[in-house]
Parts: sequence; structure tokens; C-alpha cells
Amino acid sequence: MPTMNIIQAVNSALRIQMTNEPKAIILGEDVGKFGGVFRATAGLFDEFGEDRVIDTPLAEAGIIGAAIGMAIYGMRPIPEIQFSDFIFPAFDQIVNELAKFRYRSGGQYPCPVVIRTPVGGGIRGGHYHSQSPEALFIHTPGLKVVLPSNPYDAKGLLLACLKQDDPVLFMEPKKIYRASRGEVPEGEYTVEIGKAKVVSEGEQVTLIAYGAMVDIIKDAAKKAAEIGISCEVIDLRTLLPFDIETITESVTKTGRAVVVHEAPKTCGFGAELASSLYERCLASLEAPIERVCGFDTPFPYSLEHEYMPNADRVLGAIRKTLEW
Repeated sequence: MPTMNIIQAVNSALRIQMTNEPKAIILGEDVGKFGGVFRATAGLFDEFGEDRVIDTPLAEAGIIGAAIGMAIYGMRPIPEIQFSDFIFPAFDQIVNELAKFRYRSGGQYPCPVVIRTPVGGGIRGGHYHSQSPEALFIHTPGLKVVLPSNPYDAKGLLLACLKQDDPVLFMEPKKIYRASRGEVPEGEYTVEIGKAKVVSEGEQVTLIAYGAMVDIIKDAAKKAAEIGISCEVIDLRTLLPFDIETITESVTKTGRAVVVHEAPKTCGFGAELASSLYERCLASLEAPIERVCGFDTPFPYSLEHEYMPNADRVLGAIRKTLEW
């Protein structure tokens, strides 16, 4: 079984979809001849041609609008938004059109669009290339939102998304695009959408994260183990729908929870996770649920590593839950 990074895993999934599904089309800024700014579509233009791997103008609303039209008429478009920070010009197309077509048509018009976009910080991209806007889209009925943390899940989840008849926002953690490596099957397989993964079991505190922050909570769990604290680590993988059953079972067992994401804390996805857990686990909780997040500021350039959660900040939250 070959070893891949997330970029290679995504590229492999796209190649499989383009080979197996003649109605699949990739479109976006620089996705063709150049192979994408992160090289996720490298080689696909030469293999499938300019009619199926389409370089577009720098017009995100146009990219998504064109993809919606393609999908309604039977195609299966895979648009790329070069950075998630650039997705806002297409916000109206995604939220008011794409997410609502099946509903407003009484099920007559599914809209199978899978939007790929890199998300998050960690590459010194500054405030226009480092944001994590997932909560804005999780708040939108009609969408699915997926954010993997490793190459195996990236390929399997992307292939599962590409089989959907509903629109999906597939977010890719660019901080670990190449840093995360693992064994990935060459052929086709899928990872179930809406199912979290218990990365490691523990007894005292549940750590919950997604994307690049999964490695952070894994490191925090190791540091906690060195001082005798047993942590259960959960990778959400899918943010909408999220796997409330798995995290409820875990928090009911441990009695404590720490939720980690790099988006700002106020109205971030961690707030929804905490609220959902309070509704179901209040009688089992031994301490308030802690959130370790980015700060309520624009994403900084020079202070990037102070802004983003790290294992020491998570360990501090773990200690706080145990000392409460």
C-alpha cells in the first residue's frame, strides 16, 4: 500500500472520480495547466483535457454559479476555491442557491456539487489566506461540511462526497497538506460521512477536534499521559452532519470534554458542540466543557503560532477540567 500525503490522496480521489464518472468536471482558478496552487489537481489537465479540467477567471461567484448550472443539467462538477478566505464572494450562490435547490424543487433537482477548498492557518499566509469559516456553512441547512485530518480519510471521504446527490463543502487543512502522511489504498474506497473516529480511548477527559487540530489534541493527550491523565481523542471528520452519538457516548463515560478548533471562539463550531453535549450529558459532567480556539481577532501574520491552538494550551484546558 503506497504512502501518501493529503495532497496526493486528494489527487488520487479526483483521478478515480474523473475516470469512473464521465460527467465529472473540475473547475477553478489555476486548477488546469498549473495543477492548482497546492498542486492538488496536478496532472489531471493533461490526462482529461481542457473540456473537463477548466481554468476559470478569478471570480468565485462565477465558479460556483457555473457549477450549480452544470449540476442541475446532469453534470457532477467539482469546483475549487483556491483559499477558503476567497469563498465569501460566492457565499450567496452557496447559501441561497446551491444549498436550497433540492428543497425548493420538492426533490426534483438535486445539486451534486462538491466544493473543495483549503482551510486554516499554519503556512504564514496572513489574514487573507488563513481563515477557518466552517461555522458559517455549518449553519446552512442543505449543505454537508467535511474536514478530514489525514490522507486515508481525505481520499475516502472525498470519494464518498463525490457520490452524494447533495452539495458538499469539502475543506482541506492546508497546514498539514504535506506534513500528514500515511498508507492509502491505490483503488477506490469510501469513509462514511457523518461518522467520527475514536483515535485513542481514555477514561478521564474527551478531546474533540477536526482537521489540523487533531494532531494537536493527539500531542496534548501524550503530554497528559506523561503526568498520569487518560484522554480519549476523537476526530469528528464530518462537521455537518456531525456524529453526536459518538461524542455523547465518550463524554458520558469520561465526564469531561475539551473542544479544539482554530477558528475564533465566539460563535465557533465548538459552541454548538458544547451546547449539544450539555443537552445530553449534563448529569454525567464533572466540570464545564472547555474550548481551546483561535482568538476573536483577524488572523495575524507575525503572531500566527500564538493565535493557533497548540498542545500546551490544550493541556492547560485538560488540567482545568480536572481541577474544577
